[in-house]
Amino acid sequence: MINSKLRTFIDKAYDDRAITDWDVRTLLRHVLPDGIASREEANALIALDRWVQNPCSSWADVLITLLVDYVVWGERPTGVVRGDDAHWVVSSLGAAGGPTRTALRVAHEIVREAAEVDDILLNFILSAQRLYGEEAAVVELPVRRNVQAA
Repeated sequence: MINSKLRTFIDKAYDDRAITDWDVRTLLRHVLPDGIASREEANALIALDRWVQNPCSSWADVLITLLVDYVVWGERPTGVVRGDDAHWVVSSLGAAGGPTRTALRVAHEIVREAAEVDDILLNFILSAQRLYGEEAAVVELPVRRNVQAA
């Protein structure tokens, strides 16, 4: 379930097709001061990122931080993104025709931050890098010792 403040925030951003620095501050201070609480909230923010045409420069970094905190540290077991969790992340980030550049960065940061990840996340990143070509090639995958097969 999505909290009413987040629903209002998303509705405004959808109508405006933009996210301002003020919107980002509002999101962090008043809408999600404790971070993302559910997959529904995460999915809504990922969809919003795909929809918004003119996000401010701070939007991507804030979205990445919120999503990584939720996926890596909010879900149990902490620090592990395997199985259903990994499949959900890939499905959500890659929905509607493929990942945005921000979604690619989210996946990369999840792999960097988590102690264990499924290889589906690594494959997702490699596929997305090919999609974006040379521009995304600067996103290097960290060496993981505890990568789990999907």
